[in-house]
Amino acid sequence: MTSQTHAHWLELRKTIVVSQMAPTALLITTVALLQFGLADTDLAVRIAAAGILLASGVLGALVQFQTASEAEKLAADDATLASSARWLWVIKYVTPTIFVVIFSALMVALFG
Repeated sequence: MTSQTHAHWLELRKTIVVSQMAPTALLITTVALLQFGLADTDLAVRIAAAGILLASGVLGALVQFQTASEAEKLAADDATLASSARWLWVIKYVTPTIFVVIFSALMVALFG
């Protein structure tokens, strides 16, 4: 592996981690706010909260999917990255699925 390839791989990994931070923080914050009555606020506030969560989650998932796809291509050209690259499917498919499940549960809590 060249140092340039290694640097690019590490940058892609960093991008994946950073792209998970905002959606995770927003989901945690929403759960916390539900404990203090968020579900009892005006409908407009609940719709805004749902929109913020959805936008953050969709954008985060897009970044993760695109970055994981780029990392797969990088690994295809470098055998030393193959062992790590085989787990990129988790980032592309499992992480967004978990977001959808949590988001759905929060929508039930907000609107159910």
